[in-house]
Amino acid sequence: MARTTTGKRFVRRGNRNGLRFRRGAYLLPSLFTIGNMLLGFYAVVMAFRGSRMGSHELADPYFVRAALSVFIAGILDTLDGKIARMMGTDSDFGREYDSLADLFTFGAVPALMTHFWGLYELGRIGWLIPLYYMVCTATRLARFNVQTKVTDSRYFVGLPSPAAAGAVCSLLFYVPGPEWRDLWSGMMLATLATVGTLEVTTFRYWSLKQIDFKRRWSYRAALPLALIILVIAFEPKAFFLAVAIVYGASGPLAWVAGRLRRKPEDNEDLATGTADPGDPGGPAETNAGAETPERP
Repeated sequence: MARTTTGKRFVRRGNRNGLRFRRGAYLLPSLFTIGNMLLGFYAVVMAFRGSRMGSHELADPYFVRAALSVFIAGILDTLDGKIARMMGTDSDFGREYDSLADLFTFGAVPALMTHFWGLYELGRIGWLIPLYYMVCTATRLARFNVQTKVTDSRYFVGLPSPAAAGAVCSLLFYVPGPEWRDLWSGMMLATLATVGTLEVTTFRYWSLKQIDFKRRWSYRAALPLALIILVIAFEPKAFFLAVAIVYGASGPLAWVAGRLRRKPEDNEDLATGTADPGDPGGPAETNAGAETPERP
């Protein structure tokens, strides 16, 4: 009888420990999401302090810190979803919580940063274009949350919000002289409008979710990896800007390439709505569910 009681106690204790582990597992991805919001808030504080410095030379270091905070937040945003999927703790709460954090860090924060940086000097357009960018980010995240059809999890539909924020923040790494200030403000407005529009398009962007870091890679992969590390070490500003341009343009270029490769019979299928959903040049409607219903 004692053995049975001991066994029951052991089982109950084991179940209690297992429940405690599951609670911790659910909490771990949320901690990364909280870190995402914390970095976004810190970026706003740095940008606000920079706007109060008076001179651009004194203000620019604050905006560089703010931009770096958004980049680090993008890394955390990638990790929280990957950890949740690896541990089997992905949930509806986690997805909604992550989307709200993304709207703040990758939607509102870049819009406020660019306004504080100097777009406020342009009058009404200086806050309307950042507002347009934020609305596009909210629309993109809302569309992601309601998507249920899955066609190809290798791609995102529309430019991901962290990538859009990274494209905007990559411009803040550069410190233009007074003679280039107006030109840089125009580039900032054009970037906000362009990446905001790309977020709500149905262009397909390659997803990093499908990279399997557990499998063996060829030794040939060491060379480009080493080259990337060297570029980041010596020219981080150019690297982030180049990545933002290449990744942002990859969606429209892939769409154009798909249209050019399509055969005449494929165009007939496109007209009738029977084109293959897996075709990168297929109709936009069939690609609307290209993302898995996981954390964006």
